[in-house]
Parts: sequence; structure tokens; C-alpha cells
Amino acid sequence: MLGVAKDADGPTIKSAYRKLAMKYHPDRNPGDAEAEAKFKEIGEAYEVLSNEQKRAAYDRFGHAAFKNGGGGGPGGMGGGFGGGAQGFGAGAFSDIFDDIFGEFMGGQRGGGQRRSPGRGADLKHEMTISLRDAFEGKKQTITVPSSEACEPCEGSGAEPGSGPTTCGTCGGVGRVRAQQGFFTVERTCPTCSGRGQVITDPCKACNGQGRVRKDRTLQIEIPAGVEDGTRIRLAGEGEAGVRGGPFGDLYLFVSVKDHELFERDGPELYCMAHVPMTTAALGGEIEAPVIDGGRVKLKIPPGSQSGKKFRLRGKGMTMLRRKGRGDMIVELHVETPVDLTPRQKELLQEFCREGGDDRCPESKNFFEKAKDFWASMKDPS
Repeated sequence: MLGVAKDADGPTIKSAYRKLAMKYHPDRNPGDAEAEAKFKEIGEAYEVLSNEQKRAAYDRFGHAAFKNGGGGGPGGMGGGFGGGAQGFGAGAFSDIFDDIFGEFMGGQRGGGQRRSPGRGADLKHEMTISLRDAFEGKKQTITVPSSEACEPCEGSGAEPGSGPTTCGTCGGVGRVRAQQGFFTVERTCPTCSGRGQVITDPCKACNGQGRVRKDRTLQIEIPAGVEDGTRIRLAGEGEAGVRGGPFGDLYLFVSVKDHELFERDGPELYCMAHVPMTTAALGGEIEAPVIDGGRVKLKIPPGSQSGKKFRLRGKGMTMLRRKGRGDMIVELHVETPVDLTPRQKELLQEFCREGGDDRCPESKNFFEKAKDFWASMKDPS
């Protein structure tokens, strides 16, 4: 019936019964008479095999050992296996009740342990920093609405001079049992909420909670290299627990503001450098800013185009909790002059007459492709 070998040891038998009891339990099979009968049979089988004397008798005489009231407890075993539940006493059921149904009902094994004082709630604090702060790291003082242990009662919740008393409902266990027909159900004690103790004379300062509302000022440190959206956990800096329970945690959510010059991608920084058309055409030198406040000189080769990139090693962001820095990429953007004076226009026109436009290979290539495209539209073949 339990699906175990004849020489199976106690833990194996118990494990097999647990699985079958959960499978055929009436609460999981409402209205299923076959499942209910099976549940009773495996209960009877376990009561025999979990008792050394009954198991020895069964090994020698089989079912006959329990007929006519032979050792089955009050009422015997009801005429052997499958004979109903009248002989299935508290023996087998109480032996595994805490293992199966205590867990099934959310209880603790062995009748339950007293619930610990409630842990304090976690707190959330959002802060915004600059990209420079993210590069260097930052120390900052913040104020968070929180709760702290009540000083008059020292967090116990009881009026000074008194203390918690053992709960009269559960006797300090934190859980109570109730008989519901064939089953015994274990629940959290409704009087003490599972703590095993009650406050008969609550502290007037905190109304028995053991904590009071109070803003807290903290000195925090944002590590260098932190990224936008980073979450930082400060253990034990949350709200105080109920009646001396442990503190919760404080979570910092960091946002990094956009920068007017730099754009970040992990440890790398990108900077767009606008250069005059003449510098890009003739070549020259420009200065680019660096996030640490310095500057770096870049040599612009003659004929540089928009989109040309320069990689500056080790000039990017600080790496979070690692040595070194990322790179900075400077991208050129060639700017066309505007608001020209008559003389400047004259010089550019002279430049064009001297074949200056032929010095722009990308433009020439584009228009040649355009001409080929238009020609193909006139002659699809």
C-alpha cells in the first residue's frame, strides 16, 4: 500500500506515507470517495509499520495479527486494512501531523516555535547627482523619515517597570490547535499573533509598538563610478522592528543627471567636438575637455570629415569598485560658416572657381550615384 520494500527503514516508510497522504488528502480531493478510502488505508498501513511491535507482528502473521482486536489500539484495526477509519487512532496521525499538515497549513514542525519580533520595514530614498559626482564619488548627508526604538520602554512595548507576559491562549508557544472533525488543525495564536507573549500594560510613549516615528539623518557615501539607476543597500538603516525586532534596510536609488558636454555609456564617455570648416580642411589643433576638469590637445589632420573619432585611453569614467578608468571618444563635427561678410563670400566664390568643389570627393561621389539612378529610371533595361 505504501509502495516500499519489506526491509524499508523508518525514514523511507515515513517519506512514502507523506507523499501519499498529500496526494489523497480529502482537502485536495473533495467529494472523491475513492481518494478518501485510499487515504484511510495508507493511514492504517503507516500506523502498523511505524510501530516496531506492530510491524514485527505484521511481518510474522500478516493481517491476521490485527483481527479480533489484536493490538490495533481502541477498536483494533477495524478488521484489517481497508476496514474503515474507526481503528485509525491518533498514533500514526500525530506522529507526522507536524511534518505534513503543519507545513501545509503554514505551521512549524513540532507544534510551532514562537514567532520572532517583527522586522522593521525597508525604506527607499531617491537622490540625483551630477556626472562629475558619479566620476569622483560623493559624501552626502540625507534625512529619511523613519522609526526608532522607543527610549522609555527600550523597544519592549511595555510600560517601564513592567514587561511582556506569557500568552494565556497558547501558553507561550505562539500556535494553537483546534479539532475539526477527524483532523486537528494548527494555527497562529490570534491573541499574541504568534509571539507567545502579550503586553498587558503598553508603553504610553509608543502605544505598545516599541518604536516611535522620527526622522533620521545619515551620512552616506556614493562610490566613484556609480551609474544611473544604481541601487545601494544600507543594511540595518531602515525602520525599527516591532517590540525590539531587527531594523529593516535602507535602499538608495541613484539618478545621474545628463551632462552638457559628455554622454556616458558604461565606463566610456563620448564628446562631440565642433570644429570650423577651415580647421578641418587645413588641419590644426583643438583642445577637448576631460571629465576630471583637465583638457587634452588633439591634432586635426588636414581634410578631416564630420564623424571622425579620436579615442583617448584612460580619460573616461571611473570604474565602479575597480581600478582604472574607461576611455573617452571625441567625435568631430565640421561646422559650415554662417553670416559671411561680402569679402568672405568673395573668397569662397574664388575658391569654387579654382576648382575647390572638386576637392570634395564624397560630394562628387554622391552626385555621380544620383545621376546613375536618374538614368536608370529613364531606361529600366
